[in-house]
Amino acid sequence: MIWPIVILCILLAGIFYMRMKERADRDRREPDAGSAILDFGRAFPDEAIRAIHATADEKAYFVRLHDGKAGFMASHGTHFVCHLIEAGNVNVSNAPSGRGLKVHFADFAHLDGVYEFISPAVAAEVSLWLLGSFSPQSDFRAVQAN
Repeated sequence: MIWPIVILCILLAGIFYMRMKERADRDRREPDAGSAILDFGRAFPDEAIRAIHATADEKAYFVRLHDGKAGFMASHGTHFVCHLIEAGNVNVSNAPSGRGLKVHFADFAHLDGVYEFISPAVAAEVSLWLLGSFSPQSDFRAVQAN
């Protein structure tokens, strides 16, 4: 008489385990643009996002901020590493495919890489954002001041 109860308990435990595993897998899905925006807002609450572009694999996002600065987010599991790009601390060049950018962050080198976008137009727009975040010192202004 005890064996049917034991078998029933094992079946119920198995069903409970499978439902909990399904729920955990659903919660552990890949991050999207919405979660990227939320993570960036938590990391930099005083910065307002004006526009956002994802890479083709949606593992990284580049953001244009309200005051002309730029930001970057790289996916790490279910969260993002958020980086505010400081003026002059990023080097950008064209990727061989023509749809991407080769980016070097001088102050955050482990995020360096080639980031491919869905089209060359998006890559060009992001490169303009990154170049717009520069505030280079012109030698011409220094000569004029003297």
